[in-house]
Amino acid sequence: MTRAVGMLCGGVLCVASALVSAQAPQAPGVAGAPVTFTEHVAPILFTNCTTCHRPGEAAPFTLMDYEDARRRGRLLAAVTASGVMPPWKAAPGDYAFTNERRLTADQIDVLRRWVEGGMPEGDPARLPELPAFIEGWELGAPDLVVTMPEPFAVPADGPDVYRNFVLPLNLEEDTWVRAVDFRPSARSVVHHSLFFLDQTGAARQRDEQDPDPGFEGAMGGGVGVTRGGGAGLRALMGLGGARGRRGGGAGAADGGAELLRRGGSTLGGWALGGRAQQLPDGLAFFVPRGSDLILSTHFHPSGKAEQETSTVGLYFADRPPTNAFAPIQLPPVFGALEGIDIPAGERGYTISDSFVLPVEVEAFGVTAHAHYLGKEMKLTATLPGGETRTLLWIDDWDFSWQEAYRFTEFVRLPQGTRLDVTIGYDNSADNPRNPSNPPMRVTWGEESTDEMGSMSLQIVPVRPGDLATLQEAYAGHVREAALTRPGLAQLIQRAIGRRGGGPR
Repeated sequence: MTRAVGMLCGGVLCVASALVSAQAPQAPGVAGAPVTFTEHVAPILFTNCTTCHRPGEAAPFTLMDYEDARRRGRLLAAVTASGVMPPWKAAPGDYAFTNERRLTADQIDVLRRWVEGGMPEGDPARLPELPAFIEGWELGAPDLVVTMPEPFAVPADGPDVYRNFVLPLNLEEDTWVRAVDFRPSARSVVHHSLFFLDQTGAARQRDEQDPDPGFEGAMGGGVGVTRGGGAGLRALMGLGGARGRRGGGAGAADGGAELLRRGGSTLGGWALGGRAQQLPDGLAFFVPRGSDLILSTHFHPSGKAEQETSTVGLYFADRPPTNAFAPIQLPPVFGALEGIDIPAGERGYTISDSFVLPVEVEAFGVTAHAHYLGKEMKLTATLPGGETRTLLWIDDWDFSWQEAYRFTEFVRLPQGTRLDVTIGYDNSADNPRNPSNPPMRVTWGEESTDEMGSMSLQIVPVRPGDLATLQEAYAGHVREAALTRPGLAQLIQRAIGRRGGGPR
């Protein structure tokens, strides 16, 4: 999963962070004592900014020494005081995340006081060493390296570009993957990339139909919903026959339960400043033979035309995992069954979903997804005793800031815990991220200007034998959603319209 991400897209500003947040530096011991770069400011910047603000990375300027910081001092104080930087969308909740980059109030105050005090350098002997950044493959040589078959031309300017690329894995047998590393060739324009698996061949077909490398759309994993045929749709919805066998393949018709048992059909993602993603010990991604890897990539033009050729390294597990993890996505299928239909000008549109855990589980990560109109996303757990805890709350969703959140410790959720997800959208002219001016009606779809909405909790059954019970309960939840919610008809109409060449 993505360990870090950070960039403020717009003009020449990009103050980013990618390492886990450090302990707050010691504030000056005496009230009114001078704040210096070497003793107080450098530890903050080196930990939270320099990983992206260094040569060869995407940030437009470096933050590696005193002169770098002095030239940008007022900017640094302003963006940290406003909460824009370092970029971290999760609001404070009940559980800590390993990749949290939120600055403390003391750290923000240190930057302010340094600027107001004239930005003194301080004693060079107190300057900490720069972090040791790993060059090349962070985890050593991968077991499998795949590269985009041809480069994609990113224009010098214009709107952000969302593109999906198909990388054949050519695996002749089912494989377990414990870690994934992503290496963009043009870091200045690659904002993030999400990784999906496609067993249906639908992504290859879309790629072949597009004259340029890859194909348009925001979600590489969404292709199976409307373009993968009935089998792909049934699999994502949990409506297929659960014919998967232990150690065997999981084809599209094997059903959502089998995909759940195998850990889903995604491999996480990467974002600016990101590091190689490793699953917790004893867990691994299942990659069926014949799968294609889909990179769903967001490009942000930098003012200079670039050619991007992404490379991905896969690290195989030495043995099958000791336990299985399951992504519980609410609402299912990225909200496709909810009948998302947001009127122009509507600023308070919401969707919601709930699921009661039939067994005791441990959660280790959580993700969220929506497009430009997404405003607020919240996932809570109401325990059997009635206590409600926040697992993830994003109170100012930004399509440009998608990342995976990993809990510092496994979160134990007893049997009978109710998971509740609420997602809010703003389709008004007051939403600065609204891509339409004036606002237009928006329905569910794969393109960036369509909408989606879901949150996914990565969980491990405490007792491995309970996995089948969890599978059956979640598959039943998805079936009920398909039969009782308005989105299925909307989805079928879109598919029919595409086959017939009619309007979307």
